[in-house]
Amino acid sequence: MNIVVLNGSPKGELSVTLQYVRYAAQKFPQHTFRFFPVAQKIRKLEMDDASFREVIDAVREADAVLWAFPLYFLLVCSQYKRFIEMIFERNQLPAFQGKYAAAISTSVHFFDHTAHNYIHAICDDLQMKYLGGYSADMYDLMKKPERKRWLFFAETFADAVSRRIPTAIAYPPLTSRAFKYEPGPSAATIDAGAHKILVIVDGQEPSGNVNGLISSLTGNFRGAVEVVRLTDIDIKGGCLGCCKCGLDNVCEYEGKDGFIDFYNEKVKRADAVVFAGAIHDRYLSATWKTFFDRSFFNTHVPTLIGKKIAFLISGPLGQIPNLRQILEAYGEFQQADLAGIVTDETGDSRQMDRMLAELAGRLVRPVPEGCTRPMTFLGVGGRKIFRDEVYGKLRFVFQSDHRYYKKHGLYDFPQKNHKVRRMNLIMTLLTKVPRVRKKLLKALKDEMVKPVKYIAENR
Repeated sequence: MNIVVLNGSPKGELSVTLQYVRYAAQKFPQHTFRFFPVAQKIRKLEMDDASFREVIDAVREADAVLWAFPLYFLLVCSQYKRFIEMIFERNQLPAFQGKYAAAISTSVHFFDHTAHNYIHAICDDLQMKYLGGYSADMYDLMKKPERKRWLFFAETFADAVSRRIPTAIAYPPLTSRAFKYEPGPSAATIDAGAHKILVIVDGQEPSGNVNGLISSLTGNFRGAVEVVRLTDIDIKGGCLGCCKCGLDNVCEYEGKDGFIDFYNEKVKRADAVVFAGAIHDRYLSATWKTFFDRSFFNTHVPTLIGKKIAFLISGPLGQIPNLRQILEAYGEFQQADLAGIVTDETGDSRQMDRMLAELAGRLVRPVPEGCTRPMTFLGVGGRKIFRDEVYGKLRFVFQSDHRYYKKHGLYDFPQKNHKVRRMNLIMTLLTKVPRVRKKLLKALKDEMVKPVKYIAENR
């Protein structure tokens, strides 16, 4: 069997994920694995048509395709994202159509599901036959039970391809209406005062109704609102995955391009940040992905705490709940106040005018201290994952995170609460006595609601 491996790591041969695939290739010598470092060589693939055609021709001749990638900021890295864009831009869908596919990723399981959902959806858009994804911890390969589990997945994948089993589509094709947003007259009724409002757009064309969304939003303010196009910033490339920033937040690109100064001087100093872009193959553009990946020089330390943020999206966001979750999660783990997400899906220019006017008001409307909406699982779960990882095996790599987490009390391990531990011990022992157990269970519902009921009725 001929399997093409599309290596989605900017580190190429030094990819942790790639070692999983090489291990499987060693254990199944009856199959041929062809490796293409498409993320690492993305510039060459963009500039050299022959190199790009070599990859596409290999896919066309393959029996199956394996998407192998590390997690980068809730998705694949920007370089891999750009390769996927090129498949659609250069009309190479026929090479992928009907091919069997699977995905393998490595991470600490921080939003690995959104990355796998994205790749699955891309495979469906390419009319491939998707056979599932395998999300491994970075160092699972060092554990015998995990090696066994990975090899079973690989063997099952090869068997399914050999038997040409049928597959189902999980993500139906996106449908977009032909709608041109025509903003109404600028109202300019909102005084931003001393608020610094920054609107960031990738600057790529065509961009759907993005420019109209921006002009309508900014037209609601009296005074200037700064609009910055990412294409006007000197950004040399995507995140390299070197983790150099982990020690003291100094990026490998430091002094080599303009991104870090832009982020520190514009994004961090703004009171409100609006992200505007059009949907490209179930996400925003690769340029936007570069922005999010490169902002990782701050590592896992939130940089938008207390700031208002918003998203202006042109495209069928309502059909991509995976992307909406990514946008909402970004706001939560940044500890920002998500003022709203406005899209052009309504197809009604006047309604959009009103929605954007309301959003403009929320961007400058003060929120009393401590009154921002609480985190959901997206923020709470993500924080706990990094808390445990940074306290443990990743501490020496992400020393800047460790210092921040320690200083801000994020090492809030529940087992350190000795009062709760004593209570649990006593109550557990009491439940061993049948008569007491019966009495406790009968009173359980009343006891659970009692403390909050008292507050509701007396405060």
